[in-house]
Amino acid sequence: MIVFLLQAFGPLLDSADALVSGDSRVFLAGRTVAAGVTAFCLALLLGPKAIAWLRARFREEVKSASGTLDALHANKTGTPTMGGLFTVAATLLGGAVWGDLSNRFVQAGLLVVGSFAALGAADDWVKLRTARRGLRAKEKFAVQFGLAALAAVVLQIALQEAGATTAIVLPLGGLSIPTGLLFVPWIALVTTAGSNAVNLTDGLDGLAAGCAVVSGAAVTGLCYLAGHAVWAEHLAVPHVRGGGELAVLLSAATGGMLGFLWFNTHPAEVFMGDTGALSFGGLLAFGAAAVRQELLLILVAGAFVAEAVSVIGQVGCYRLWGFKPIACSPLHNHFVFRGHAEGRIVVRFWIGSAVCAAAAFASLNLR
Repeated sequence: MIVFLLQAFGPLLDSADALVSGDSRVFLAGRTVAAGVTAFCLALLLGPKAIAWLRARFREEVKSASGTLDALHANKTGTPTMGGLFTVAATLLGGAVWGDLSNRFVQAGLLVVGSFAALGAADDWVKLRTARRGLRAKEKFAVQFGLAALAAVVLQIALQEAGATTAIVLPLGGLSIPTGLLFVPWIALVTTAGSNAVNLTDGLDGLAAGCAVVSGAAVTGLCYLAGHAVWAEHLAVPHVRGGGELAVLLSAATGGMLGFLWFNTHPAEVFMGDTGALSFGGLLAFGAAAVRQELLLILVAGAFVAEAVSVIGQVGCYRLWGFKPIACSPLHNHFVFRGHAEGRIVVRFWIGSAVCAAAAFASLNLR
């Protein structure tokens, strides 16, 4: 919306060119910050009414594969869930107001947010309205992969129009691996993996939301740098003309998640649910992949990666060798089983996320 209004005043933009950074003539840095602030304020405004509405309709039922874990979290029963609904609403509104909706990168990002939120809402509904613990894993993964593939097709077109690479860029050494016909399934896999990693982390009050704010801010920065020709050249990262617009949408998602965290800190007034976790995780991974930083995302989103790896390792070790390397997966549950206070676990994960994000940006100077 704001971009459309700015573009309607061409002469003003011509006179302001010298004051604008990056490859955007419509104040990308300012809009990026404004989108985050807008989404944060919207989340704070929508939160109380949304939580009251959710409390009357969608309350958390603590039911997992571990009876011990259910007993430890018994006091969380009845907490409103599907709070991702107002977080996604804040993200979409903030992104729509400050983003360039004619930009293909933004269009693909909006597709990820909206479609993954819808899938997450369906999964939450099944959990709350039936005896099942959500959609079947294979069905859920297949839908995620299909939705991500659609966004990947749009991304491929955007990258081709921008003259940017579709190769996998290695974080160090300046090397790359051509993807060819595998580009779409590769991006779909990365997006789906990121979506599920955030979802697995959403198990303690403020855990996923706090880590999401840190990782989201980092990926926002990566998108902005990729869209800025001078900074991209200086840091030896792929320059993606027009990709900087994704920073606006990522900033809106991060601001919305920060607003959600206001209500989600211990003791949580509302839970995110798959509605918020799947959509934010998908956008986080898609944003990094769009500016060809999907491998660096492993470090940026280190907390989410550790949670996902802990689940894979736990299941793999048990099936192959009959033992479990940690008390309970995902990783945060291991510390819960060991008697650590919930607040201490959460803050330490936040610290770990911050260290990972800082290390990722530090590595840019090593290229």
